Amino acid sequence: MENVTTIILLGFPDLHGFRIVFFLFLFMSYLTTICANLMVITLVAFSRHLQSPMYFFLTQLTTSDIMTTSDIVPNMLHMVLHNGSSMSFSGCLTQFCFFGSSESSECLLLTSMSYDRFLAICHPLHYHSLMNPLLCLKYILISWLIGFTITFTQTVNMSQLDFCQSNIIDHFFCDFDPVLKLSCSSVRHIQLLSIVMCFPLIVLPFFITVISYVYIVLSILRIQSITGRQKAFFTCGSHLAVVSIFYGTLFSIYLIPEKGNSIVLRKVLSIVYTVVTPLLNPVIYCLRNKDIKKAFKKLKS
Repeated sequence: MENVTTIILLGFPDLHGFRIVFFLFLFMSYLTTICANLMVITLVAFSRHLQSPMYFFLTQLTTSDIMTTSDIVPNMLHMVLHNGSSMSFSGCLTQFCFFGSSESSECLLLTSMSYDRFLAICHPLHYHSLMNPLLCLKYILISWLIGFTITFTQTVNMSQLDFCQSNIIDHFFCDFDPVLKLSCSSVRHIQLLSIVMCFPLIVLPFFITVISYVYIVLSILRIQSITGRQKAFFTCGSHLAVVSIFYGTLFSIYLIPEKGNSIVLRKVLSIVYTVVTPLLNPVIYCLRNKDIKKAFKKLKS
């Protein structure tokens, strides 16, 4: 049997009369996401009082969001209008590689941001010596390098499988499990590697983030001043909201068994993961951050 060369993505076959409405939602969400994230990057780049590790990490987070939504949404728009989409097999693997790299890096970037908030709140006197620009740059480079290397390795392993059965994926992008299901080769070694890689990419960063916030909350509760407590909670509130949305959606998607009506639920959660979350992240930071609001007002004037 010949190897599959074209992948067909079913997308959303049951939209019926909501097709145009859904297209407009995706289109406006995509435009807003790109503009909002680019605005955050621009504000941090041109505002002197935003030159700190926290905002440097934030620019990397917004870059990851731009990569994720740009990798997925343009093809989704075509898919909605034409009731499905097709792409080459190499294009499918490329989409997975970019998606996996950006999302894996985002896990590590969120962990670095959690550690940054931990140092700022729990060790404020030593913060600038501990979180210096060189260390900050190292965390960012390591996050991107690990995310890309692991995902690229998985992509290369997937490309060496035989795909000679169905070429239809009931999803709106080339995710890991849907692509593996098309293979007529043994995929146990790739699945095992994926499980192993979940520990440095997802499990360990998640626990580091949780532990950081446990110490942060305990440290805040020891502050006697009510004003001081509110200020400390406000400082880390935006990041905590972003972390909660990210991991909440991530765990919801990959813990749901892939049977029956759960396919529809997985698609809905994946929309939150790939469309809504990249849109919400800059909104959350901009609405809750006085420094960014101040920088925006200066930029307008």
